Amino acid sequence: MSFSFDTKNELCRLPVQRLCCARAEAYGILLYCNTFQSAEVRVVTENPNFAARLPRLFHRAFGLRFDRQPEPGAAGKLVFQITERKKLDHITNTLGFDPRQNLVLHINFAMLEEDCCRAAFLRGVFFAGGSITDPLKRYHLELTTSHGQVSRELEVLLRESGYPPKSVTRNGSFVTYFKQSDQIEDFLTLIGAPVASMNVMTAKMEKDLRNSVNRRLNCDSANVDKAVSAAQEQLEAIRKLDAAGLLEKQPEKLRQTAALRAASPELTLSELAEEFDPPVTKSCLNHRLRKLVELAKNL
Repeated sequence: MSFSFDTKNELCRLPVQRLCCARAEAYGILLYCNTFQSAEVRVVTENPNFAARLPRLFHRAFGLRFDRQPEPGAAGKLVFQITERKKLDHITNTLGFDPRQNLVLHINFAMLEEDCCRAAFLRGVFFAGGSITDPLKRYHLELTTSHGQVSRELEVLLRESGYPPKSVTRNGSFVTYFKQSDQIEDFLTLIGAPVASMNVMTAKMEKDLRNSVNRRLNCDSANVDKAVSAAQEQLEAIRKLDAAGLLEKQPEKLRQTAALRAASPELTLSELAEEFDPPVTKSCLNHRLRKLVELAKNL
């Protein structure tokens, strides 16, 4: 099952109760379904739970039944269709369109004044035209329609609701989308899918933790490489000074530092500083080793 499929299944568990919200949800479905024209309504889905919800929703919203709908237990592409003129006129009239005129689709904001109705409308939009990528892979939720004016007005509605989306035209369709995990979480919570929202949040936390661990490991690895490189440079400098007979001419502190570094090349500066009697500071030890390297470079 895809993440989109699971999310829509979660939404299907919400009851169809208030008339205003049922109409708002059905309105969102109609504007984003396969066909919504003055001569036909056609909704196609492969989700059996959404297919079970549609007849109840349309009966509650408009008091009518589909002229064509799949048999119980059917699988694959499930088609719901209304072609009877009286039913189509009733739907368009209920949604605020004039059935006597050519149907030009847009969002009737008067139907979405209440917050619950806006949430229901957006739920319908997601049912019919929405998809969401598995958040473990990437963050992407989109809402696709064939109606340009509807897409533009949906963007306005989302911005007013505090969810500024992005938009693009793709293969003749109009796509409104989110790519920020927090916006996707908020949108899913708004339309009634808190479990899906929590899964997005959990995926983000897992990614952040994994990235943090990787950064730390990379940082530790880089520090180890840097320490090894510095120790090799110091050992090479000590060997050069010893071969040139200059090491024995150095002050006691430098000779002691050279002897301890040569005896323990694997130790870090902090660990090597503890080998002195009495112990020296890391800064002091670093200064002595730099002095030995400079002397070797001057040969």
